[in-house]
Amino acid sequence: MLAGPASLPADDSGWAYEFKWDGVRAITSVEAGTVAARSRGAKDLTAMFPELQDLAGALGGRSAIVDGELVAFDAAGRPSFGRLQRRLNLTSGPEIASRAGQVPATYLIFDLLALDGESLLDLGYDERRDRLEGLALNGDTFTVPPVFRDARGADVLAAAAAAGLEGVLAKRRDSRYLPGERSPAWRKIKIVRTQDVVIGGWTDGEGERAGSLGALLLGVYAEPAGHGGLQYVGKVGTGFDAAARRSLLEALAPLASDRSPFEPAAGIPTGSNVHFVSPAVVGEVTYGEWTAGGHLRHPSWRGLRPEVAVGGVVREP
Repeated sequence: MLAGPASLPADDSGWAYEFKWDGVRAITSVEAGTVAARSRGAKDLTAMFPELQDLAGALGGRSAIVDGELVAFDAAGRPSFGRLQRRLNLTSGPEIASRAGQVPATYLIFDLLALDGESLLDLGYDERRDRLEGLALNGDTFTVPPVFRDARGADVLAAAAAAGLEGVLAKRRDSRYLPGERSPAWRKIKIVRTQDVVIGGWTDGEGERAGSLGALLLGVYAEPAGHGGLQYVGKVGTGFDAAARRSLLEALAPLASDRSPFEPAAGIPTGSNVHFVSPAVVGEVTYGEWTAGGHLRHPSWRGLRPEVAVGGVVREP
């Protein structure tokens, strides 16, 4: 179930508030001691995050399906999506184990979808949350983060801003869980403006970046998702370190294409230093605002979003 971008509810009654965590969404099932986790885009995360295996012991033989966010915290205790990037797209067992030691992840569990074979999808948010909290899932690698019921949304948003978080989620306390749907019963209120983007190509670096990646060419799909072509929304050349540039080039090079994936429009870069790719990789940027011409102003790269399906990347209001 997904939240839609929105403002705070005008009336707080009937709403619960959660902090918005900057990580990778994961649905995790525990059955007969076996743990399996998948991302929002159905990518298998089980081997990539061995910390999740601790859930089996915490449940003490019970089966469950939970929803949550995998997060890496920085030295100040704030979620760092940049740190979490170091845990993504690994396939080697020894490398996964080594990186897990260097950059531990915490699974923040915020919903309970099934327990002991019983589906809880038709229960209201409050009842699902009460049952989740009754499981006492608080360990070194997982926890149930706070929820604020009978609170002012403006106060929760202010607390999120003071803590350096991305925003808050507002959820109707009577809302059923609707798998795969973006429901108005769940709202996300962002402090930082972010946008998922599809990478449609890159430009070569110049000067001290010669031989490396200069900027990424970005696109989003027109509404409805996947209907209509990929719209060019600008390029991003900041927010990368040298390691990120190398990693992105390695990921994009096999997708190289002679044809632009974008719908024809003014402003799309051309020339010998431009390399187009098939639209298969999703990332995220922060930005200042949208221009009148439909481009992102002052975008900065945040990282890859492997859990997001390409066809679902549309412009967020």
